[in-house]
Amino acid sequence: MRNENATGDAPRLYQAVLSHLQSCLWTDQRNAHTFAWMVTGLLCSQRASIPSWLPHVQSRANFAQSTERRIRRWLGNPAIDPISIYGPLITRALQDWGDQPLVVALDTSVLFERFCLIRIAVLFRGRAVPLATRVIEHSSAQVGIAHLLPLLAEVKGMLDFLGLHEVRLLADRGFCDTRLMAWLHACNWHYRIRIKSSLILAAPDGRRLCKVGEIRLAARETRCFHNVTITGQHFGPVHVALGRPTDSLEQWQVVSDEPTSTETFTEYGERFQIEEGFLDDKSGLFALESSRIRDAAGLERLTLTLLVATL
Repeated sequence: MRNENATGDAPRLYQAVLSHLQSCLWTDQRNAHTFAWMVTGLLCSQRASIPSWLPHVQSRANFAQSTERRIRRWLGNPAIDPISIYGPLITRALQDWGDQPLVVALDTSVLFERFCLIRIAVLFRGRAVPLATRVIEHSSAQVGIAHLLPLLAEVKGMLDFLGLHEVRLLADRGFCDTRLMAWLHACNWHYRIRIKSSLILAAPDGRRLCKVGEIRLAARETRCFHNVTITGQHFGPVHVALGRPTDSLEQWQVVSDEPTSTETFTEYGERFQIEEGFLDDKSGLFALESSRIRDAAGLERLTLTLLVATL
């Protein structure tokens, strides 16, 4: 293979990436080589744009357009399953996690005002390392439980395989759904989820207390409600923490399966690491929306490139 199109340390980086990918499930090794160059191009250019990768890709092709077509064919190949590629990589990364609790975050981000990127990530040393990602054609960041549970089940299967059962999930108020909480409870996962002001609190005997938004706190005041139920369906028992950490009018409102305290807000606050990860993917680093991919499956494979680069 000629080295005319590759720049700097790209060939050496390519070999390192390719070696990292050998544990993945490949039906065709040519796809592994193409993908290794895609990750190399992304790392070198720091752009999720195929034309930006081309100067860093080594190829027999005489024209850059030929290399670009090869990459686009890879992104459009239905035989390439992102789960079978990324699953072995993240599993290997987590296999020495040990007995410490695993904190994961669930969040979404909208792409091109047409697609929704759903992600579950493990929070580690200030970073959100993706566990699983799905891209669906959906113009809102709020998605239903039918889209969330398959992805959560995929992650649970992975963590169960590794013997990682002490899990705490963090999510914003867009995921305040009692069906999600019931699923987490059935899995013996803990959770800290921000709740909406319209949510109804009730005492254990079913007596209605108030809506969350009716409780107004002074600056730096915290109130905790233990063994209460929420919504008109009296889901629970759960524990709720309300707090106003600053002089601003904004209140933090978090539901938990475990007794709450001021520490609950610190635990929930770790969730913002996944938002930083989305920022890296988009305007902060990789400029995901600079790509010209406009179908959900192709975007999911493109996102896989970002996941492997991040990992």
